[in-house]
Amino acid sequence: MKKVVTFGEIMLRLATPDHQRFVQSTHLEATFGGGEANVAVSLANYGLPATFVTRLPDNDIARAAMANLRKLQVDTTQIISGGERLGIYFLETGAVARPSKVVYDRSGSSISTIQPGMINWNDVFKDAQWFHWTGITPALSESTAKVCLEGIKAANALGITVSTDLNYRKNLWKYGKKASEIMPELVEGCDIILGNEEDAEKVFGIHAEGADVHGGKVDAGAYESVCRQLSAKFPRAKKIIITLRGSINADHNTWSGTLFDGKKMYVSPTYDITHIVDRVGGGDSFMGGLIYGLITYPGDDQKALNFAVAASCLKHTIHGDFNMVTVEEVLNLMKGDGSGRVQR
Repeated sequence: MKKVVTFGEIMLRLATPDHQRFVQSTHLEATFGGGEANVAVSLANYGLPATFVTRLPDNDIARAAMANLRKLQVDTTQIISGGERLGIYFLETGAVARPSKVVYDRSGSSISTIQPGMINWNDVFKDAQWFHWTGITPALSESTAKVCLEGIKAANALGITVSTDLNYRKNLWKYGKKASEIMPELVEGCDIILGNEEDAEKVFGIHAEGADVHGGKVDAGAYESVCRQLSAKFPRAKKIIITLRGSINADHNTWSGTLFDGKKMYVSPTYDITHIVDRVGGGDSFMGGLIYGLITYPGDDQKALNFAVAASCLKHTIHGDFNMVTVEEVLNLMKGDGSGRVQR
């Protein structure tokens, strides 16, 4: 089976326990995570070969990150060494009306100082069928954006499917370029585009007329215009997918998605997630489920979309960035088994 390649940054995640605030906590829980690494873990967990590409410093923390990925069956052989540090992000998990907060400490990380030519993309893409990146990666530095574009062009030349999660992060675009200046050229090379209403508006100025993400009731029909506008702007894209999160409070969200194939709009079931354990990585778990679904169920976009939404729903029950669920668990939820009864 051909592999899926993801390219981006993995970071040390330091999170306060038990919903504590930064000012309260006397210790932090250390794990690892990052958009494209999270996707690779999901795919490996579902049994698909997954290779994660990044640049890491030569130190014990970076080696611990790689060991963690290898333990989860992710191929790390294409990670290159160099630079000074591993990026860090601090997480304060919110509750009820208090939102979660993320503080980044990733300036000068090894991947942000990567340069074009450092990655041999022909070697990376040997036996590959899919390449995935997110909008977080080109936000890190201009050179990282250039390397990402290198990967996209190499994948295009080899006929490899390219997907992106637009993932707009306003706190990252600080090197003198706006997302609207950098992202269009990268997205032009993509076959699959995932985003939400904020991504479309902040990056491309595309508005979801009549959309309301507050109160928990999200009208999927309000996003068809977003899909059609993205499809018109990026004609290479075969599928445009929008995640639909209705925020009631920090612990209670509704969750669904839509997929537009250029002609038809597919809508998933909506899940009512009433007791969120950890929503960080929710979008990445959706992307991992979507890639798995599109590869595993070719020609059945509805099932692929439903798999992605169910997989991501389950991620909200799991601490950490990684979605540690099985295909069987996702399929059971898709069939309606959300009882949570003990399995013996």
